[in-house]
Amino acid sequence: MHNSLSLLSPVTIGDIELKNRVVMAPMTRNRASADGMPNELMVQYYADRAQAGLIVAEGTWPVVTGQAYCRQPGIESEEQVLAWKKVTDAVHANGGKIVLQVMHAGRIGSNKIKPAGIETVAPSSIQARGELYTDQAGMQPFDIPRELLTSDVQLVIEEHRVAAENAKHAGFDGVELHCTSGYLPMQFLCSGTNHRTDEFGGSVENRARFAADCLKAMASVFGSGRVGFRMNPGNAFNDTQDDDSAGSHIELLRQIAPLNLAYLHIMRAPVEHIDAFKLAKTHFSGSIILNDNFDSDAANQAISSGQGDAVSFARHFIANPDLVYRIKERIPLTRFDRKTLYTPGEKGYNDYEKAV
Repeated sequence: MHNSLSLLSPVTIGDIELKNRVVMAPMTRNRASADGMPNELMVQYYADRAQAGLIVAEGTWPVVTGQAYCRQPGIESEEQVLAWKKVTDAVHANGGKIVLQVMHAGRIGSNKIKPAGIETVAPSSIQARGELYTDQAGMQPFDIPRELLTSDVQLVIEEHRVAAENAKHAGFDGVELHCTSGYLPMQFLCSGTNHRTDEFGGSVENRARFAADCLKAMASVFGSGRVGFRMNPGNAFNDTQDDDSAGSHIELLRQIAPLNLAYLHIMRAPVEHIDAFKLAKTHFSGSIILNDNFDSDAANQAISSGQGDAVSFARHFIANPDLVYRIKERIPLTRFDRKTLYTPGEKGYNDYEKAV
């Protein structure tokens, strides 16, 4: 614990100074209002966790077309921007830093969740296998998406730039692009979900272009030192399949290298033949935030051995708002209740107790 490079030592990631290397990972918790408005519950939830060196706020839709889930927040309207401002003000008042994860879900969505007349779009008109929960009609199959025209793709890239602008107005310290879990950037990247023949499809260079262009657009607002992105090579979540997942992700890293982005948030690969952490270290020169199944000892080891610069925790932060204090004092962690992960209201969200 007293190694000079431990979880509790400060670090600067891009242009963001962190008081420690404990990062709160973005987690969908479905506590916003039905129209995507952040609320007082969320203000308390994030403020309570401001001991983290950095909070990555939950996946937030840039436009309602990109909404995936019920009670998922957006950053599209002026009202949403002002509501998020209460969250960032509360985090900053408690000495924390917070970035917003921008998440366009693409084909992962349902017309039973989005407002009437809002379509679901994707690189190609291929329906994802599976279902998702809707407050309105229970479990529903994913929509059959409309294939984006080339001109539409440029508009969606612009929507990411506007989302970054809105995040800046809302007081966030930066933005993170969600490039995993079968959402839109990954739908473009993967050969199984992208059957396009224009400059955004076909070759791996073309398939990686959408995510790279979104990151460029977001960096034009915040400066590249306040923009990061999340990757998970080998992830097949939400019915994504790629002929060469490692190769596709390496190509994306090659394309964004000139941007000098703040960080890469890399998840452990769910398949044995890909070492995602090694891939990140080899092909990305900025700061690396490691994620997935770390306890504090393993996190300390990963940092002291130079594998990454910080470690993000998800489930530990759910039930332990004071996670940093508990790590420091070696206080046992509370276990979270899986049943209240996505339910509306206070229960399983703001009712976990702090150690002191």
